[in-house]
Amino acid sequence: MTNYIGEYACKVDAKGRVVLPMGLLKQFPEGQRESFVINRSVFQRCLVLYPMELWNMTMNDLGRLNRFVKENDDFIRMFTNGAVRVEVDGSKRILLPKRLSDYAGIRNDIVFTANLNKIEIWSDQGHESVMGEFDADGFAQLAEKVMGRLNGESNVL
Repeated sequence: MTNYIGEYACKVDAKGRVVLPMGLLKQFPEGQRESFVINRSVFQRCLVLYPMELWNMTMNDLGRLNRFVKENDDFIRMFTNGAVRVEVDGSKRILLPKRLSDYAGIRNDIVFTANLNKIEIWSDQGHESVMGEFDADGFAQLAEKVMGRLNGESNVL
């Protein structure tokens, strides 16, 4: 599974299309640059661009949940609701579905941010707001809490 890097500011055209940044597009393996799934993020007011391989793995994980447990069924419904497959056109653009764009507050200016094996799509204001939540000290504290010693174990980078 590929992990992506980078942050890319882009513009959405009047029809809701955005050109995938070449620096990002080149990171996707050959044969995996044509089709993606866009969905809402679970924890933030942004969208997630899933490479098809990752989306299929995620769907396989969800498929292992017992659908006769109401919580599982509710989660699957909420998670998959609104997910849309998008194709990259000849101009290297994807169409951001209006309903999802509205959810994320996306208008004209957006930011693609690499997040390990998937890509987040933010309104520029949303991205700025979330990234502004932590100053250097706040980020250092979060890093220590998440990556530091937990339960006597050491997480190694």
